[in-house]
Amino acid sequence: MASVPLSASSQAGLLLLPLPLLHPPGASAGACVRYRLPRLPPGLASVRKGGLLPLPHLATPRAAEGKDGRAVTKEEVVEEEEEELEIRKEGEEEGEGGDGGAAREDAARASGRFAADYVSLGIREPVYEVIEVRSNGRVSTKKISRRQLLKSSGLRLRDTRSVDPSLWLMNSMPSLLVREQAILINLGSLRAIAMYERVLIFNYNSPGGKAFLELLLPRLNPRNINGGPAMPFQLEVVEAALLSRIIRMEQRLMKIEPSVGALLEVLPNRLTADVLEQLRLSKQALVELGSRAGDLKQMLIDLLEDPHEIRRICIMGRNCTLDRLSDDMQCSVPLDKQIAEEEEEEIEMLLENYLQRCESCHGQAERLLDSAREMEDSIAVNLSSRRLEVSRVELLLQVGTFCIAVGALVAGIFGMNLKSYLETNAWAFWATTGGIVVGALAGFLLMYSYLKARKIL
Repeated sequence: MASVPLSASSQAGLLLLPLPLLHPPGASAGACVRYRLPRLPPGLASVRKGGLLPLPHLATPRAAEGKDGRAVTKEEVVEEEEEELEIRKEGEEEGEGGDGGAAREDAARASGRFAADYVSLGIREPVYEVIEVRSNGRVSTKKISRRQLLKSSGLRLRDTRSVDPSLWLMNSMPSLLVREQAILINLGSLRAIAMYERVLIFNYNSPGGKAFLELLLPRLNPRNINGGPAMPFQLEVVEAALLSRIIRMEQRLMKIEPSVGALLEVLPNRLTADVLEQLRLSKQALVELGSRAGDLKQMLIDLLEDPHEIRRICIMGRNCTLDRLSDDMQCSVPLDKQIAEEEEEEIEMLLENYLQRCESCHGQAERLLDSAREMEDSIAVNLSSRRLEVSRVELLLQVGTFCIAVGALVAGIFGMNLKSYLETNAWAFWATTGGIVVGALAGFLLMYSYLKARKIL
């Protein structure tokens, strides 16, 4: 604590402090800061000479703090105000008032911390290029950052992993995640976020994205409703996604099935390199198709076995909640509860229908795959029998070669140009030649009978 001597008779005065003790910004070297001391009360007027008077503490100016306790700048404050204003405008355009707008603003404030973390850590925030389809059929291409995506959809950061295109290797399994304000769809090459009045489609140039748009846009056209009641927008999106996925699998199955049937008719009589290569490619395609159909079937089964997720889809966009204990729907308007219950039955019937089609596709792919595997086994047996015949012929040739080699050994012995007193006789040549031939034949017959007895040939 800094202190200065003060005379007892003085009740007010000036205090000069050197610059090293208190250096305000912009002060030059060697300057002094002048502070006017407050007038002493009458009770302190009798302070004796040479006494010490404590100086008051000077409060350090503090920067403005954000909601997460981190100091923010003026530019960040202005940016947050502009983004909150943008969220309010989007809520007014979509026609959502009351609880929906308040929930969106709360989600926007709650997700504001992620952007602060990006700025403070120096991480570049990812930006997605998506196609936005409104419930009225309007299509637009836009770029949206992860922060804006979290604010507009009310999602958490971990929820976006299933639809993030940069994580397609980690999230290859199909999934249908239901959240309070959005449904996250991951069906292979199709990744989308369906909300109450719009849907955001990632990787819209992929085959899955194109097939999904071709099915969704005609459904949103009022001329194609034919006077019937329109389904909620999020259900239209889910049905179009499942239908596009199953249609693509059925088309691929119809393309593979004739080629596999033709190969089964040709094989195993015609064993060529081209035919075997076609069989290998067809089997590989069937394995991939069966795996995808099996994963989609398992996803639908899990969704049907969880009625809580189906009810969360039904109450989306309505003033309804689910009881945590009984899992019953509680709506402020009785009509909304009745409509939600009817939609629950429709969703179950819809999922059952697509589950049957998926099981049919998966079963047909498995049957074709089993036929291809049986044909491979038949080809393997045929090739094994052929290899056995070749091995038998090779063994016979080796036995014959051995017998002839013994005769060549005898001929080599007589070719050493050493006198054996047989070269003077004319009959010695014919006797030696006949003995070699007879011995070779006898040896071959003996070896053949031995191999036959041991069932080697």
